Amino acid sequence: MIHDARPCELGEGPLWHPIREDLYWFDILNRTLHSQTRSWTFPEIVSAAGWISRDELLIASESGLYRFDLTTEARQVVALAGSAETRSNDGRADRQGGFWFGTMGKKAEKGAGAIWRWYRGELRQLFKGVTIPNSICFTLDGAAHFSDTATGQVMKVALDTAGWPVGEPEVWLDLARAGLNPDGAVIDAEGRFWNAQWGAGRVACYAPDGSFVQAVETPDAPQSSCPAFGGPDLSTLFITTALEHMDAEARAKHPASGQLFAFPGVAKGLPEPQVIT
Repeated sequence: MIHDARPCELGEGPLWHPIREDLYWFDILNRTLHSQTRSWTFPEIVSAAGWISRDELLIASESGLYRFDLTTEARQVVALAGSAETRSNDGRADRQGGFWFGTMGKKAEKGAGAIWRWYRGELRQLFKGVTIPNSICFTLDGAAHFSDTATGQVMKVALDTAGWPVGEPEVWLDLARAGLNPDGAVIDAEGRFWNAQWGAGRVACYAPDGSFVQAVETPDAPQSSCPAFGGPDLSTLFITTALEHMDAEARAKHPASGQLFAFPGVAKGLPEPQVIT
């Protein structure tokens, strides 16, 4: 169940690299990227990634986006986004080869963040006034999901053939009434939406119509943050968790917090799309 015991202050952004067959995930507040065999620490906050090639990732960071070579550790700025008061948060590649990511205030200031998309050299701010951007993932019917955790609502917006939003986002899943906080999310091979729910210690699965299917709990780790499917057959559900905001008593009570969980055989995922540069 515990796949990696290295504690993350704020674990996020798990990514299964289909060529390397390795999992990558972030400890946002400690500015660290982990793999199953090593770690890299950066001069600024890093939070999410897509894969460009066997050796290169596109990483969302405090200042924007850059290419990172896993072998040489070379970094190259791709685009600047946000401001000195913001940092990156959730992010994921879309099926057209673009990359969506969110920015937010470093102290989660209300409305200080936004949702962005980088595609074939162009960066656009898609939605502004977001407090805590999360749940970025892409449906099988050509739409995108995202959430503002502060509102408890998961949105859905249609996309055109190039992957840009069409029309206004609509509320697809309202978790506020249940007191749930939507965090990171991923779509599985059946089109179901798997959502980490911060504070509830679980990843919940919803059918394409928004109906609840099941939940996978992260024992002794209430702050579940983001899921990803991986493993050679994409049938393992990986879940990052966090220690952030937990005092010494809470950390002792929930000793698995901040660790990486793995649940084989829960469902089958989809390969993460390659980011086209």
